[in-house]
Amino acid sequence: MEAIGKKRWIIPDCELPREGEGELKGHESVIIVNDNEEDVRIKVTLFFTDDPAYEGIEWTVKAKSVRCFRMNNITDMCGYTVPLETQYAMKLESSGNIVLQYGRLDNRQVNLAYYTTLGYSE
Repeated sequence: MEAIGKKRWIIPDCELPREGEGELKGHESVIIVNDNEEDVRIKVTLFFTDDPAYEGIEWTVKAKSVRCFRMNNITDMCGYTVPLETQYAMKLESSGNIVLQYGRLDNRQVNLAYYTTLGYSE
């Protein structure tokens, strides 16, 4: 049986917030579920309004597992520093079907804002 999910995803509305106030720190994350019997490799491309796309990020998610990647974690981003408070989009191309969820915690003000959404897949 084929694994659940798709191989190509777009997250159109990314913006890494500052850490903000409070105990919980502002961040973005992409959570990936790999329902395959083997590990998947995921090529990540970042698109910006005025700058060229960045293509130097590659992730691996082990078979039958879930993994969270944080945009403010330089290790997760393969050495790339995502600019703060800058609108960008993300494309993910996987070697196998995956399901992903995007989340942003924005607490640049006292009131906490957190939301998640599925990316677009084809």
